[in-house]
Amino acid sequence: QVQLVESGGGLAQAGGSLRLSCAASGRTFSRDTMGWFRQAPAKEREFVAAMSWAGGLIRYADSVKGRFTISRDNAKNTVYLQMISLKPEDTAVYYCASKAAISVPTREYEYEYWGQGTQVTVSS
Repeated sequence: QVQLVESGGGLAQAGGSLRLSCAASGRTFSRDTMGWFRQAPAKEREFVAAMSWAGGLIRYADSVKGRFTISRDNAKNTVYLQMISLKPEDTAVYYCASKAAISVPTREYEYEYWGQGTQVTVSS
């Protein structure tokens, strides 16, 4: 059974940092593109960041460029999202997703597997 499990969410103050992790199991994700999305209350889920399997292709949403960094450890089947300079508008449930592909899509329908999400709350 394929599983993606996010962790590392929580409460942070504006200007603070958090590091999210997403552990994958049930199949080999080393050849997958891994992505992060988020969904704020009353808003649609939106793309945050994604990385190709070898790390050669990385994309970020404009709203997080320079503040968030995606990385992965294929030996551990884990992808990370380091978030710094957090803002209240970063408050959302953060989801990781994977897709067996060499491209780095930004639309959620292009991803095959999803985690359950982890809550990030940034206070002002």
